[in-house]
Amino acid sequence: MDETAKATVAERLRAHAATLTRSERQLADVILGAYPASGLGTITSLAEGAQVSTPTVARLVQKIGFQGFPAFQEALRLELNEKISGPLTKRERWVDDAPDEHILNRFTKAVIDNIGRSLGEVTPGQFDAACTLLADPVRRIHVVGGRITRTLADYFFLHLQVIRENVTYIASNSNAWPHYLLDVGPDDVIVIFDIRRYENSTLRLAELAREREAKVILFSDQWQSPVAEFADIVFQNRIAVPSAWDSNVATMLLVEIVIAEVQERNWTTTKARMEALEEMFDRTQFFRKF
Repeated sequence: MDETAKATVAERLRAHAATLTRSERQLADVILGAYPASGLGTITSLAEGAQVSTPTVARLVQKIGFQGFPAFQEALRLELNEKISGPLTKRERWVDDAPDEHILNRFTKAVIDNIGRSLGEVTPGQFDAACTLLADPVRRIHVVGGRITRTLADYFFLHLQVIRENVTYIASNSNAWPHYLLDVGPDDVIVIFDIRRYENSTLRLAELAREREAKVILFSDQWQSPVAEFADIVFQNRIAVPSAWDSNVATMLLVEIVIAEVQERNWTTTKARMEALEEMFDRTQFFRKF
């Protein structure tokens, strides 16, 4: 399948950003502002909302690869359906469409494709900006995940805590969040993991963090969590696989690359912290010796 055909509408808009006219960029900003629901009204209402003409809407959707506005809206409806799909719905769709080859091959191919497309959408500038924030010893880091993504958050926190000081794991229980946010300010960084089905409590946390002028780094999926509205840096990772569950392999890979880079930027300090930690492991006989 052509790579453009597999891209989301948002990805198409970003890929064509440099070729858009001023009116088309204005329209694209409106579409991305409340994506994907923003494009599901009439062509007239979309044009009026962006303060452009209806021919501008027609030109834009054709420029990003759609035959017309109906095809553009159908793509948005499919994406919206993907965003709200639960495990049972996803499995039913997978069973209906499942090819004949073995699950080992199908699943692996899907994950490899996810990795390639996810990393292909991460720009060096975006990656470096995130690592600069995370490596800055002046900044305090707070890490949080949701019902499923808290495992990713915990993994990220565990490594970052060894690498540097002032790293806090925010419990997934939203009742405790106000206590964590009490002292958050402009020098703090909130790292949020949120993939479909997006959690309302996580969105509220991001909103409160932004009100306190903290920097927000979001790890999400190709459809992009609503948390993106309050994020300074967004990583969109591919998660779809032939399963009732989403795959976090691409996200985990990016997390490990970030960990490796932040570690190197603070290696002198990190090395000393690692040595101190190993000494404590030895004294407490935490690990078996062979």
